[in-house]
Amino acid sequence: MPSRKFANGEVVRGRWPGSSLYYEVEILSHDSNSQLYTVKYKDGTELELKENDIKPLTSFRQRKSGSSSSSPSRRRGSRSRSRSGSPGRPPKTSRRSASASHQADIKEARKEILEVKLTPLVLKSFGNSISRYNGEPERIERNDTPHKNVQEELQFPQESSYMSTQHSLRPRREEIKFKEIDSKEEKIITKGPASLRTFEVTATQTKNLEFGGVPGTFLIMLGLPVFLFLLLLMCKQRDPSLLNFPPPLPALYDLWETRILGIYFLWFFLQALFYLLPIGKVVEGTPLVNGRRLKYRLNGFYAFILTSALIGASVFWGIELYYVYSHFLQFALAAVVFSLVLSIYLYARSLKVPRDELSPASSGNAIYDFFIGRELNPRIGTFDLKYFCELRPGLIGWVLINLVMLLAEMKLQSRNAPSLAMVLVNSFQLLYVVDALWNEEALLTTMDIIHDGFGFMLAFGDLVWVPFIYSFQAFYLVSHPNDLSWPVASLIIALKLFGYVIFRCANSQKNAFRKNPTDPKLAHLKTIHTSTGKNLLVSGWWGFVRHPNYLGDLIMALAWSLPCGFNHILPYFYVIYFTTLLVHREARDEHHCKKKYGLAWEKYCQRVPYRIFPYVY
Repeated sequence: MPSRKFANGEVVRGRWPGSSLYYEVEILSHDSNSQLYTVKYKDGTELELKENDIKPLTSFRQRKSGSSSSSPSRRRGSRSRSRSGSPGRPPKTSRRSASASHQADIKEARKEILEVKLTPLVLKSFGNSISRYNGEPERIERNDTPHKNVQEELQFPQESSYMSTQHSLRPRREEIKFKEIDSKEEKIITKGPASLRTFEVTATQTKNLEFGGVPGTFLIMLGLPVFLFLLLLMCKQRDPSLLNFPPPLPALYDLWETRILGIYFLWFFLQALFYLLPIGKVVEGTPLVNGRRLKYRLNGFYAFILTSALIGASVFWGIELYYVYSHFLQFALAAVVFSLVLSIYLYARSLKVPRDELSPASSGNAIYDFFIGRELNPRIGTFDLKYFCELRPGLIGWVLINLVMLLAEMKLQSRNAPSLAMVLVNSFQLLYVVDALWNEEALLTTMDIIHDGFGFMLAFGDLVWVPFIYSFQAFYLVSHPNDLSWPVASLIIALKLFGYVIFRCANSQKNAFRKNPTDPKLAHLKTIHTSTGKNLLVSGWWGFVRHPNYLGDLIMALAWSLPCGFNHILPYFYVIYFTTLLVHREARDEHHCKKKYGLAWEKYCQRVPYRIFPYVY
């Protein structure tokens, strides 16, 4: 197990994110998997830092009083580095050893670097690049920390590969020199005697595991497929009342068809082919632990257009889509098997990746990591598996299944046209999917992409849960028709549009603020500055509740279920499930933001007290 240099409770100096300035921090914990230290600054902010961003207090020499413009060699207590025989030079008989002299030179150079004037940087936006975002809109502006003798500002061009940060607290020439000194000093420490090294700690730090920890994730992985099939079987009954639970269970061999699995493979690889097409713009994602930014091609909407054209041509050529409905349970089982095989592959390959490519959510426990995902961004060449599965096979497959249910309703109920309820469900959910694909870039700042690894949770959710549960209302209407009057339909449409306006406006305001915080259209928005250099919106949609996009999402989910009527609670399962999901996700956001922003987050919560539902929650 790799050793650690700093112990819990030790007071050291940590590099402030996005700058080269060190502040006094306290070590709280250490993650042996990611090799990150959790540290606490004096203002209460807790951050995770790499080991090379932390230095012992002895590595820094406090600057004594004197003029800020004085040369380091002129200040009292500094030793002249001139090779001439100065009075301050010790006699030859008491000269230091070569290693001691080298360490002293390093300290002198460090002292000289630390005493340069601090010059803020004003960086321009980087086109399509996306700054790190954790649940709230952010903004880049000047630090509120007062500095004296600040007289000049530097600007870098847009094409610079230098990562966007709030401040650079020393000239770049000095920064290069500082890094060289750091590397030399680390080599000296490594070569030094064991008695001078920081003691090693072999105990594994315990993480706060989500979803009930190892037992919870194990039960979820066993229970979700069973629950999925129980819901689908209940929905196919003539009377899907809870009094008829559990439904009759079919034989396992009736659910399995190798041909169905082959069709599912064909669907998956067709979407993969569309993903690889060189169409659509390429953008950069959020910075990784190692500072890199992965590139993503945004062509989900084009893939949807191509898929729609292909499905339309298939119907024109006489291919019967009713086959999907008549073998719906078999397709669901094929998707479950595929997601399980994919999860095994993802976990196996994650055992060989470097630590800096692991997910922050991974724990070191095999069962938990298989569920949550060990590797953050598994890729085969430039093919990003997680990013691909988030929007393509499942989301586009959801629209295809809805279309299949519409055609099945017409066939089984001998209709010349689909029912008004089925048209509303298809239209509402089609709008939702098209909106997600059109605004594909927003996916890169979600928790799924920047925090969670790619394991069973996302693989099953993207490939099984989304297409087969989100289409549940359409599946229900095939066997349980519900006639709607136009006045009732108008009210449902108004509710859907109300939720969509909240959802889209909140997300658009967030994305516009993140891309260009100096936009005059956003000048009226109020913010709270955080110690990380990012700002939290406290007005507009984000001053109404902390997650207005979640509120809009839930209103739309209710509008999707209302066309099914009130004869049974089954079509409202999605609303119940989605409310639970978003409340849980909001709690995860709350935990991460409180840990990252510290006191600023507490101020934000005071200004915006309601999380999702105004005056309720």
